Amino acid sequence: MTEAAPNGDAANFTFAPLSPDFARDPYPTYRALREKEGLHYFADFDIWLASRFEDVSAIVMDKRMVRSLEDLATKEELSKLQRAANWHDMPHHERFVQFSLLDSDGAVHDRLRKQVFKLFTPAMIAKLRDQIQAYVDRLIDSLADRGEIDFVDDLAAHVPGHIIGRLLGVPDEDCPQLRIWSENIVQFFDVDRSDGRKELAERNTTEFYEYLTALKAERERAPKDDLISVLIEAERSGAMNFDEFISTCMLILMAGHGSTIDVLGSGMHALLRFPEQMARLRSEPGLIQTGVQEMFRYESPLPFFHRHCVEDIEIFGRRFERGTKFGLLYGAANRDPKQFENADTFDIGRTPNRHLAFGGGVHFCLGNHLARLDMDIIFSTLLRRFPTIEPVDREPEYKRGLSVRGPKRLKIAIRPA
Repeated sequence: MTEAAPNGDAANFTFAPLSPDFARDPYPTYRALREKEGLHYFADFDIWLASRFEDVSAIVMDKRMVRSLEDLATKEELSKLQRAANWHDMPHHERFVQFSLLDSDGAVHDRLRKQVFKLFTPAMIAKLRDQIQAYVDRLIDSLADRGEIDFVDDLAAHVPGHIIGRLLGVPDEDCPQLRIWSENIVQFFDVDRSDGRKELAERNTTEFYEYLTALKAERERAPKDDLISVLIEAERSGAMNFDEFISTCMLILMAGHGSTIDVLGSGMHALLRFPEQMARLRSEPGLIQTGVQEMFRYESPLPFFHRHCVEDIEIFGRRFERGTKFGLLYGAANRDPKQFENADTFDIGRTPNRHLAFGGGVHFCLGNHLARLDMDIIFSTLLRRFPTIEPVDREPEYKRGLSVRGPKRLKIAIRPA
């Protein structure tokens, strides 16, 4: 744990991202970080944390900043870093998760992104609206008479994975398992990399790899109109190899699960905490798109990412050596009062709203249009069908960690018209 204070008094400020207090409300910590001069060094990650909107934006858009150390270190140095972070001795995780479209740069990143970009354009995603609406309607029909539901487990958890799974070509009955694999793999990206969490990540990566390999063989025998069949053709044409195929499928499925479930949960929690905003959205349903954007800003579901500098650089008033790691605290930047008026207020009509929840630059989130469409349909449908939506859990428990933000459960009372 690293300790320092905004004014240099170490006794007044503690950065403890695994603590229950941080999970409950990280924003006082983020505020203290923004008030510190320069960047904050977090020894546990050997990383310099950027928390102000201006600073995070500058790093995101700086072409001297990359995701991967592949071109910055020798194999021996990479191996040493891997062991220091406990990323070693997990062959399938190293092969398919530690390398991905997300964690590549330059020509490799451009080549892989090109294979999937055309399938995630606004026009392509808009074609899914009727399909998503029909699925959400059926799901809500099954919940309507219960009176009380867990919004996360009973509703939010079922939609993103089902839709991204169907887009990729996964049978509907297999989609619940995808969520389990995804969450158990992604958990190892956070600060706690104990051996138990490591074994869980590797075992689930192996099972996921075996499943995708079998599904790929099926599609090779009988292609369909799905993303897996498109990626098989990309592999055949030489645009990607087998490992890149598996890695890309995993990334799409993992990215389409956890973060959207989390922002659905925190978005509903925000509407419950600010009932006047829920009432406003009921009376002005056309605000759903700005409302969804505000949900991403107000509680960014992926509040932390990183970059490395490819050369010695001088930024933010000091010099940093080549290979230095920078932490991008999107969750802090999106509450920066210098960028957002009344930054701690949830405002569904906020405009402009140039938040950083989807990242920026060449790594801007591919799935943002699909995530926003899922949320648009879910919240619009709920508000239309249930005149009464009230909290049962006043203070839901949020997930612990630096890399995630979302409630574990969120019990609500619903009453139809």
